[in-house]
Amino acid sequence: MSHPPFSPAHARAARLRIGLTPEQVVAAMAQLGVRRAAQAVMSWEAGVVAPSEVELFALADALWCPVPELMALQPRSLREHRLARGFSADRLAQRIGMDGHAYARAESEHRWTGSDRQTLFLADALGLEPADLLGVIGRAGELDDLLRQAVEGRWKQYTTPLARLVGAPERTVAQALRTLHQEYAAFNERYMGHLVARSDTARLKEIATERAEWLRALSDRFLDLVGPGASPSP
Repeated sequence: MSHPPFSPAHARAARLRIGLTPEQVVAAMAQLGVRRAAQAVMSWEAGVVAPSEVELFALADALWCPVPELMALQPRSLREHRLARGFSADRLAQRIGMDGHAYARAESEHRWTGSDRQTLFLADALGLEPADLLGVIGRAGELDDLLRQAVEGRWKQYTTPLARLVGAPERTVAQALRTLHQEYAAFNERYMGHLVARSDTARLKEIATERAEWLRALSDRFLDLVGPGASPSP
């Protein structure tokens, strides 16, 4: 397996912030069962080599900082979310009741195959919000497509598929879709109103830009309306 994402600069800054020498860092890591020479810490901070997953977890503990700080990124993939929570692949697979090989394959192929129950356990273990979970299991694009079709057409027919996708009650989803459909229609009415009134081009472009920005944030807006109870299904 490839080395995890790692920022030498952030690791060095974290060490200096608490005033530890490389020797003291490896001594703290040794107490966690990960024995390395002080040269290893210097090599990581110099960017010569990146730590392994086990080394990354031990280093974060030794430096009293969250793993994501040493990764210096916002977790997006399944593996990145797992690392951010300090899970080894085997431990997470066991936690969610999934075969280790099946989980490893899902991570490497970026294709989630877990059951509904395993997906719920995954979201709980990694602390994933619905939007993040949809991205991790590869269904964010499906949500975007369905919502776009719903607001541009007859939204009622999309209530059931969207309710199943995000794991929310159909009544809640219907209310959210009605609101979104009305908001989208308002953009069109404003645009057509200014078009008929022969407003200047700049005003029409302004409305079109607002609508484009609203569409880009459509999934987030929908999930906010549906509420925290949503839990995407695989």
